[in-house]
Amino acid sequence: MNPISIIGGGIGGLTLGNFLKQQNIDFKIYESAPEIKPVGAGIAMAGNAMQIFDKLGLKEKIEKAGTKMQALIITDENLKTISKTDVLKLESKYNVCNIAIHRADLQKILSENISEHIILNKRLSTIEKKENYHLTFEDKIEIESEIVFGADGVKSLVRNQILKSGEIRNAGQKCWRGVLQTEIPEKHSHNAYEMWGKGKRFGFVKIRENTLYWYALVNEKFYSKNIDLLEEFRDFHPDILEMISKTHPGNIIQTDIIDLKPMNNWQTENLCLIGDAAHATTPNMGQGGCQAVEDAYIIGKLLENEKDWNTIFHQFETIRKKKIHYIVNTSWTIGKIAQWEQFTGIRNLVFRNIPEIVNQKQMEKILKLEI
Repeated sequence: MNPISIIGGGIGGLTLGNFLKQQNIDFKIYESAPEIKPVGAGIAMAGNAMQIFDKLGLKEKIEKAGTKMQALIITDENLKTISKTDVLKLESKYNVCNIAIHRADLQKILSENISEHIILNKRLSTIEKKENYHLTFEDKIEIESEIVFGADGVKSLVRNQILKSGEIRNAGQKCWRGVLQTEIPEKHSHNAYEMWGKGKRFGFVKIRENTLYWYALVNEKFYSKNIDLLEEFRDFHPDILEMISKTHPGNIIQTDIIDLKPMNNWQTENLCLIGDAAHATTPNMGQGGCQAVEDAYIIGKLLENEKDWNTIFHQFETIRKKKIHYIVNTSWTIGKIAQWEQFTGIRNLVFRNIPEIVNQKQMEKILKLEI
């Protein structure tokens, strides 16, 4: 019997594995993919996540593999600044940088120390609670586990079959994410940009040397199966059209923007959800992966003084809920405003007039760890 099973080898599951290893606790991670390989696109690891990676001794590796961001800049279609949040001001206080990195590079770093605990090509098909948890995988292998962590994403099978909860919300936005090998002008090298149009957005950031990550969003009404992104974004700055046209179609992923309606219950006897399985958020605050990292950290921290798992799960849920609900709700609202089709001039004017100290305070609220 496995004492502890983590279902899902994404950012949350891998970070939790690192904390369990740090405390010499035995566990297994079951990941459905046949290998941890370069899938996905770019991801931002903000200062809250980087503080945690520092505690795991992984901060320098992640900084080397990614790009340090100095500012988060919202602009109009022509790259004219609407608002700017200088993240350097908070770096010295917390002694960490904000890093943009390829998701695959991050997962590789997180899995290196714990590779002997990871079992790949294991997709869960059923989970049942008897005396312990009985897990059956698609290859018909069955295991029994005393403690289970559901780190299996927004469509979590663990959540659906055991807690029977979770309402997925569709934001009504289609998203494309692309990775492009290209020389990046120095002026764009150290900032993350998001351009707000009319029912459309485009963002980009350097994630490693000569590698750019970009994303494009349109409201569903503009979407059709044969949509031409170049045509759709023709009103945007020429640099943007160049990024889209130079990206190989095989390096573009298309998804819907979804989240999980905030839930109050993430745990039951001997089982706990973390990351997107518990609280998937839309990507408008760059906090989805970061909050999964925070979940793992809080569980690791609670383990230092408490050995009863159910007590830890209750404490974890109590500590995390307020911050998580704030992020999910705020991100949902920002995503709606950013995709306005009308009154965009008024929207841009309002955001232009928000003092930078307000943006700094919002960022600090997110950077601060709960314990």
